[in-house]
Amino acid sequence: MLGAIIDMDGTILESMGLWEQVDIGFLRDKRGIEVPADYMNAISPLGYRETALYTIARFGLPDSPEDLMAEWEEMAVHEYENTLPLKPFAREFLTKLKKSGIKTALCTSSPECFYAPALKRLEVYSMFDAFVSASALELRKGEPEIFLTAAQKLGLRPEDCTVFDDMPDAIAGAKSAGMKTCGVYDRYSASHMDRMKRMCDRYVMSLEELI
Repeated sequence: MLGAIIDMDGTILESMGLWEQVDIGFLRDKRGIEVPADYMNAISPLGYRETALYTIARFGLPDSPEDLMAEWEEMAVHEYENTLPLKPFAREFLTKLKKSGIKTALCTSSPECFYAPALKRLEVYSMFDAFVSASALELRKGEPEIFLTAAQKLGLRPEDCTVFDDMPDAIAGAKSAGMKTCGVYDRYSASHMDRMKRMCDRYVMSLEELI
């Protein structure tokens, strides 16, 4: 492995619980709509704008995508800027990659206004050589183009990169891009664990296993 392409939410950052609360607040508390059991899984591979479009279509909302994204950003940005922690052993994992001379790219569905403040506050932003946001590219996280873009930014061939992610759609996209894959357990995606173990070249229950 010469390059590591790493997801943020649910892989190195304890943030998936925040989005569950945002969904509850946005749909149930503000609009009286119970959050369907499959909603989180449905939106997990989508970019920010795609999630807004999907939500509007699914629930017949009168809002524009821009209205929804602004509302979500207002609900979430404070947590990214101030409270969300790294997952256990994430710092040690990133430090090991850096010391080993492995190039690293963050590959996330989140927009820069989420990932940059969080990673800078946690003092790991400088450990990444490149950043790719599915939201900025208006791509689904499961599309191979997002991973190919990350490899290109690192100056590496796809076959020399390993993708670390907690969701099966992202792993499928990485494999379609010709990359190796390592699944990372997160309690909010635990229902995918058996599928992830079948799909991935390696699967870890904790980032400690990668140190």
